[in-house]
Amino acid sequence: MWFILLFIVALAALAYALEWVIDQPGSLTLDWGPYHIDTSIPVAVGAILLLVAALVLGWAMLSALIGIPWRLREGTIERRRERGFRALSRGIIAVGVGDAATARKAALEAERQLPGEPLAQYLKAQAAQLEGDRQKAEAAFHEMTLAPETKLLGLRGLHIEARRRADAEAAHHFAKAAHEIAPLPWAGSAVLEHYSAQGDWEKARAAIEDNLKGKAIDLPTAQGLRAVIETAMAMQKQAEHPHEALHLARLALKRRPTFAPAAVIAAKVLIRHGDRKQAMKVIESVWPKAPHPELGAAYIEAVPADSNAQVLSYVEKLAQLAPNAPESRHLVAEAALSARNFAKARQALAPLIAEGEKPTAHTCLLMAEIEDAEFGPSGPVREWLARGSRAPRDPVWIADGVVSKSWAPISPKTGRLDAFEWAPPPDPGHDVTMDGRPNIPAAFIGAASPGAIAPPSADASG
Repeated sequence: MWFILLFIVALAALAYALEWVIDQPGSLTLDWGPYHIDTSIPVAVGAILLLVAALVLGWAMLSALIGIPWRLREGTIERRRERGFRALSRGIIAVGVGDAATARKAALEAERQLPGEPLAQYLKAQAAQLEGDRQKAEAAFHEMTLAPETKLLGLRGLHIEARRRADAEAAHHFAKAAHEIAPLPWAGSAVLEHYSAQGDWEKARAAIEDNLKGKAIDLPTAQGLRAVIETAMAMQKQAEHPHEALHLARLALKRRPTFAPAAVIAAKVLIRHGDRKQAMKVIESVWPKAPHPELGAAYIEAVPADSNAQVLSYVEKLAQLAPNAPESRHLVAEAALSARNFAKARQALAPLIAEGEKPTAHTCLLMAEIEDAEFGPSGPVREWLARGSRAPRDPVWIADGVVSKSWAPISPKTGRLDAFEWAPPPDPGHDVTMDGRPNIPAAFIGAASPGAIAPPSADASG
């Protein structure tokens, strides 16, 4: 509506201007060489307008002719880009569904149509990985590292390939190079895992600080990892440098107050140096939230008792800190069995074997021991042993599907730090072993032999 109104107003103004020019008196005379032109003002104005229009039209035609090659070239480039991105789309979909042949063809088409395109290089690498051509994939990732915008992506690809061929040093090199460019979580984690697998705990601690500063991890995660590393250092130092080991274990407990492995090391060092009362306090501070058999064993070692009956009284006090925990009831039953107080041993296990409950293998074996100690070999002993063979397994330390008798700071399978958690084994027949674990330094394996450190409960899982 407004456009029509403005158009009418503009048309009226133009008509008025033309009428005004036509009504003006006068003439225009032009002498140019042999030419003499004598005309009126309106005709002169019209001629000038026609001349300007002819010049504009001529310039437009000339520009169009000059620009034809450029437009043809732009059209060709645009068509190539369109074909290239269509090939990229096909290739990415093919990689997603696992069609190696289509992915390879699409990668070649995209590389031909889009030379230098980062996505084309990435598709080329992905297609090579899908076909299992590791050498070609590494070459593609290496090309990506030459361009600033794809360098990090190329380094990650090279890192993955290095890990696939089990080249730990090369994988660390690529991860460290990426970590120096940007504090990416995958790079920081890889650097940390490398130092941990090598047992270089000081560098591992520094890597944690770098990851925290770069915001690759948050503070609670950093605190947990610090506690794990400090506990690992304490394990190595407890024999030759007990004071340093005690300091590190206490520092780990300050970061993770329910971290039982650190509490066990601290207690054992204190017991070895005669400070039994302080060792008991350390265990009592952890037991309410992280009760565990090794903590109980360390407590029994620390109590100042001369008889099994006195040990039982101390154990009952510890159990009251977590009265409903199976670990507390097992510990009281074992102490009562040693004191030949069979009634109290049965009373401790009664809630675990009550109707509707599913006693674990350890509970069944304890009941078999009580029956055998009180009445000798009998039918109930055989019954409890049979039930134990079918009962749910008690929790163990497990990391990435690998079961261990004792806690360790890293996974023996993947080298991941803080991987162990306290949980039932995946199946009743799973082997429990600590020997021959890959990626764990020999010096650490010696320090982490069975019995060197206690695994905590689920609340203190690593």
